[in-house]
Amino acid sequence: MARANSLIAVSAEKAGWRDYLELTKPKVVAMLLLTALVGMCLAVPGIPPAVPVILGLLGIGMQSAGAAVFNHVLDQRIDQQMQRTQNRPVAKGRVDNVKALVFGTVLAVAGFGLLTYLNVLTAMLTFASLIGYALVYTVWLKHATPQNIVIGGLAGAMPPLLGWTAVTGELHPHALLLVMLIFTWTPPHFWALAIHRKKDYAKAGVPMLPVTHGVEYTKTMMLLYTVLLVAVGILPWLAGMSGMVYLLGSLALNLGFVAYALRLKFHDRKGLAWDTFKYSIWHIFGLFVVLLADHAATVLAA
Repeated sequence: MARANSLIAVSAEKAGWRDYLELTKPKVVAMLLLTALVGMCLAVPGIPPAVPVILGLLGIGMQSAGAAVFNHVLDQRIDQQMQRTQNRPVAKGRVDNVKALVFGTVLAVAGFGLLTYLNVLTAMLTFASLIGYALVYTVWLKHATPQNIVIGGLAGAMPPLLGWTAVTGELHPHALLLVMLIFTWTPPHFWALAIHRKKDYAKAGVPMLPVTHGVEYTKTMMLLYTVLLVAVGILPWLAGMSGMVYLLGSLALNLGFVAYALRLKFHDRKGLAWDTFKYSIWHIFGLFVVLLADHAATVLAA
C-alpha cells in the first residue's frame, strides 16, 4: 500500500498542464459556453453588450470547469473501473485529490466572483448548477436511480438561461425554452453512451437505464424522447423567438436524431449506439448554431 501511494505521489508531481486542462473537461465546457452565448444573443434584439458577454462567459466557464474538476474527484472510484475513464488524471493518480480540489475551488470561486460583479442572479443560478452537477447528480442521483440523467440533466441544461440573465439580469420564458431543448436532448444523448458502455456501468455499479431495465427498454425510451425533442424544438418558433431558418434547421436535426433512434430500436447493429451518441453531440451543436444563425439573419434584416 505504501509503495502504491508513493507511486501515485510521484505521478502526481509529474502532472502537466494538459492534465489540469483535462480535469476541466474543455470540450464539454466549450459546448456549454456556446449554448450560453446563444442565450446572450437571443436575450437582446441586436448585438449583446461586450462587457456582460465577456464577464458572463468567463464566469460561467470557470464555474463549469470547477464543477468538472470536482466531478473527477468524486467519481474517482467509478472512473478507475471504466475503460472510457480509467486514464483520467485523478483516476490514474497523475493529479492527487487535494491538488484537484484546490484547483477546482479556485476556478469556482473566481467564476462566482466575476458573475457576482456582473449580477447576483446569474451568480446564484450558476452556483446552483454547480451544486446540482457536482454534488446532487454525481454524489447522489447517479447512484440512486436509473432516472439519474433525466433529473440531473437540468444542471447541464442551464447555460442558455445563465447567458440570458448575464445580459439582462432577469429571467424570461424564452430562456426557459432553450433550457427545455437541452433538458429533452440529454437523456437520449447519454442513454446512447450507456448502451455502448453498458458493461462498464454495470461493473462500476452505476444504475444506468440499460443496466437496470435492459437495452431494449432503453432504446424505446430514447425513441420517445427524440420524438418529444421534435415537439419541443418547434416551441421557439411558435413562441416567436426564432424564424424559419431555425424551424427548418431544427426539424432536420431533430428528425435526424429520431432516425438514429428508430434504427437503434428496430435495425440495431454493432457500433450503432456509439454512432448515435456521436450524432447527438453534433446535433446539439448544430441546433444552437442554427438558433444563432437565425438570430443573426433577423438582426441583419432589421
